[in-house]
Amino acid sequence: MPDTATKIAADTTVGAVHLTVADLDRSIAYYETAIGLHVHSRDGSIARLGADGGEELLVLYEEPGAQPVRGHTGLFHFALLLPDRAGLARWLVHAAQDRVPLSGMSDHLVSEAIYLRDPDSHGIEIYRDRPRSDWPADGRGGVLMDTLPLDTDSLLGALDDPASAGAYAGMPRATTMGHVHLHVADIRDSERFYRDVMGFDVMAHLPEATFLSAGGYHHHLGANVWAGRGVSPPPPGSAALRHATVLLRSVDERDRVAARIADGGQEPEAREDGVLVRDPGGNALLLRTA
Repeated sequence: MPDTATKIAADTTVGAVHLTVADLDRSIAYYETAIGLHVHSRDGSIARLGADGGEELLVLYEEPGAQPVRGHTGLFHFALLLPDRAGLARWLVHAAQDRVPLSGMSDHLVSEAIYLRDPDSHGIEIYRDRPRSDWPADGRGGVLMDTLPLDTDSLLGALDDPASAGAYAGMPRATTMGHVHLHVADIRDSERFYRDVMGFDVMAHLPEATFLSAGGYHHHLGANVWAGRGVSPPPPGSAALRHATVLLRSVDERDRVAARIADGGQEPEAREDGVLVRDPGGNALLLRTA
């Protein structure tokens, strides 16, 4: 792990994920009805979404004809963190009642998670964390994570009566972007960038994946490789990740991290809303203040 002088600030988190979609009306309908988000604003071909009254979580950009991609760097999934287990149970009841197609449900020891894909095949995780005191340690300063079947009966037991849950009112205001999981070109190169340059801690490492965080969280950023494939950024016009957001608590901290990236040979791009950088696989990250 990085020493104190090079670590990213412990209160660093992740923020809104920016995505290209083929049909903005279709995407808005999906995220409102299936996921339970609300449109905060819309300006032509761009829409900003979040929980009702909560923080901005997604920014969608319409490019008609954009096609889903596989086998490239980019988004594996973004992960919406619900504030408690009952919130995840209510969302699962909604998914069952409204027949929202799911792609998986897992117990990761540190969390319980439900997976699905939007109309452009962007991966989505909806999850809740177990209390930190219950996270199993790996004995090396990280955490143990696994992918086990989700005990849905136990999850629904968080509700007094799942059958009387009624119409879904949407994701609660306290919903946040818990983490972002990326496809990368190489795990070792990605760890060197996120750990040694940006200053995140590696919380768990597998041959095909790595999980990194600030402040002892199980992971704010995940990275995995496509099995057996060399990967490159998706071609222009794809329904793909435009950038993820890393939220830093001060301008000084943002500029310190950007300077370390510049010292590593990259030229960060200053923008009105922050500083844009890229990992070794070409994934774009916007460094901005919370």
